[in-house]
Amino acid sequence: MRFALSEDQRALRDGVRELLAGECPPALVRAAWTDPAAAARSLWAKLTALGIAGAAVPTARGGLGLAACDVVPLLEEAGRAAVPLPILETAFVAAPLLAQDAGATPALERLLAGELLVACALDGATGVPYGAIADLVLVSAGAADGLAVHVLDAGSACRPERSIDHARAVARLLTPPSVDRRPLALTHGERVAAWHRGVVGCAAELVGLGRTLLARTAAYVKERHQFGVPVGSFQAVKHHLADGLLALEFAAPAVLRAAWSIDRGCASVGRDAAMAKALASEAAERVARIALQCHGAIAYTTEYDLHLFAKRVWASSRTWGSAEWQRGRVAVALGLQLD
Repeated sequence: MRFALSEDQRALRDGVRELLAGECPPALVRAAWTDPAAAARSLWAKLTALGIAGAAVPTARGGLGLAACDVVPLLEEAGRAAVPLPILETAFVAAPLLAQDAGATPALERLLAGELLVACALDGATGVPYGAIADLVLVSAGAADGLAVHVLDAGSACRPERSIDHARAVARLLTPPSVDRRPLALTHGERVAAWHRGVVGCAAELVGLGRTLLARTAAYVKERHQFGVPVGSFQAVKHHLADGLLALEFAAPAVLRAAWSIDRGCASVGRDAAMAKALASEAAERVARIALQCHGAIAYTTEYDLHLFAKRVWASSRTWGSAEWQRGRVAVALGLQLD
C-alpha cells in the first residue's frame, strides 16, 4: 500500500508552507523565547484566517471537516517552521473534542474565531506545553472519573516554568488543580481517538522538524570549507546525512499510515499511532545529533538558529509518549513479551 498525498492535500500543504515561510521565520521563534504570547497571537490570527483552527471540525459545526490525512501534512509544516503555537493541541485535539460536546459550543465558537488557544495534558503529566499562553487546558481526570477529559482555565490552573525550549511556553499544573473543572461529555472512544490524534500529530511535527534540521545542515556543509573543499564532500559527512534522510523517509509513511488508520477507524490504530511516534521521535533525534556533529562548535551557540529546532525536537520527542514507551505499546499490540 502506498501512502502519499493527493493533489489537493499537496496544494493545502504548500499554502501553509508558503504562509509560514513568510510569517514564521526563525526570528519569530527566537522572539517567542522571551515573549511567547505576543509572537503566538499574531501568527495564530493569520493561521485562523486560513482555516487551520477549524480544519478537523465537521462542517456542520463550522469547520472545514478535513480528515486526519489532510491535517497531518499541515502539522508537518508547523514542525518545519518550529511554530511557537499549540496548533496540534488546539486544532487537532481540542477542536474535534469541543465539537462533539454540545455544551462546549461557546468555547468552540471562540476557537474557530481565533480567540482561543488550548493546551493539553492528557498523559497525566503536570508539565503542560504552551500552558503559559493557552486560554484553556484539557486534562485527563483520574480513574474514578473513567479518565474523563476536563477543561480548565489556563490562567488559574497553571503557572509558567522554564524548559529546554522556552518557545513552547511550558507551564506546571497547580496541585490541587483549579476547582473550575468542566468535564466534556465524551464517549470512551472519543477520548481514545483524541489521544491518538495527539500522538500522530506530534509525530508529524517531529518529521517536519527533522526535515528542517537536515536541510539546514546540508546547506551548511556545502558552504563550510576545510582543506580547500566543502566539508559536505567528505564521505563521512555524506553518510551521516544519508542516514538521517533514511530515518525520516521511513518515519514519514508510518505517520501517514497512522493518520489513515484514524480516518478509517481501524482496530490497529493504537499500534499504528505508537509506531509512527516511535519512528518519528527516533528519526528527529538522530537528525538533531547529526546536525550538531556536522555544524561543529557553532551549533552549540545560542546566537545560531540551529538550536531553535534541535531543542524543539528534544522536547517534543518526549511528549505524547517517548519512543521507548511507544515501542512498548507496539510490542503489547503484537503480543510480544517484554523483559
